[in-house]
Order: sequence, then structure tokens, then C-alpha cells
Amino acid sequence: MCLGIPGEVIEVLEDRPDLAKVDVSGVKRNINIGLLEDDPVVPGDWILIHVGFALSKIDEAEAKAALDFLESIGKAYEDEMAALLDSRIE
Repeated sequence: MCLGIPGEVIEVLEDRPDLAKVDVSGVKRNINIGLLEDDPVVPGDWILIHVGFALSKIDEAEAKAALDFLESIGKAYEDEMAALLDSRIE
């Protein structure tokens, strides 16, 4: 099962505007935001992430509901978090 995980944008990297530092349940990663170039992200935005790529912007309430749901399903959430940890965009 593939899941999208919500994360909060901390900063958009100045030298790489296609990347943003994002906090996902305490894990901070650089995420590719290139797919959202038509709706640019800014710090404080919430995005839906899959394997290191931002798929869409979401609001904070939707992000919290998704995180609560993902934590409740256990193994699939753990697998997606492991995939996020393995995805390194340098």
C-alpha cells in the first residue's frame, strides 16, 4: 500500500527552489516540491508527500486528520515513514 504523508514546510531552499525542508512527524527532510510549481509553497504550508515528492498542498486540519488516521493503521504508516527516511534528495 502506498500512502501520502502530510508534512509542514519549514523553508524553501534558496539555492534549490525545487526543494523544501519539511517536518514530517518530527522527521526533517528535503522534499522535492517541483510538482507544485503552479501553486508555490511557503513556510507554514502543509503538503502531501510520497517517497520524497510533494504531491499537493493541504490545509492543517486535513493534515492532522490524515496523520491521526495513518498512525491508527500501524504497519502501512510505519512502512511509509521508513520509505521517507530512505528518500534522500541532496
